[in-house]
Amino acid sequence: MKFFKGLDRGYLDNLLRASLIGAHLVASTFIGLTVGYFLDKWLQTGPWLTMIFLFFGIAGGFTNMFREVKRIERGEKESAENRKR
Repeated sequence: MKFFKGLDRGYLDNLLRASLIGAHLVASTFIGLTVGYFLDKWLQTGPWLTMIFLFFGIAGGFTNMFREVKRIERGEKESAENRKR
């Protein structure tokens, strides 16, 4: 792990958070789609609940992505302030 030795801890945390953004988006979309599909099967409502929950999953994924980007920006700003000191 000599490669990571010279890097700032906050930088590594932000890098790991950024790498998970895509996984959050895909996972929330998949969960919404799955819940909608099985509710449609159970209630025999056709594709309506699948579409609704798919959109809920996509919206939730983008909301999580937006929040994570804001956290990363906040972390970068704090890291830059600490380097100035």
